[in-house]
Amino acid sequence: MAVPFRRTGKTAKRLRRTHFKLSVTGLNTCPHCGTMIRSHHVCPKCGFYDGKQVVAVPEVDTKALEAKKAKKTVKKAEKPDKLILLRKG
Repeated sequence: MAVPFRRTGKTAKRLRRTHFKLSVTGLNTCPHCGTMIRSHHVCPKCGFYDGKQVVAVPEVDTKALEAKKAKKTVKKAEKPDKLILLRKG
């Protein structure tokens, strides 16, 4: 059995392992609800594929999506403009 002459250092070991990683491929955002889904698959949250509703989803999820969209629009509308007042003196 072969035995290494010297111990492999931490840096050399880590440099070698930089290419050994998992990668998630084929994820896109759903154009209807914005969740991350696999490419060319029906969205599990809203049931849409290619701009059409393919799978019926319980109404609870659609109400939650509508509420989420409403919150985003309300937050944008409620945000006041920042004013900077300068004093002369």
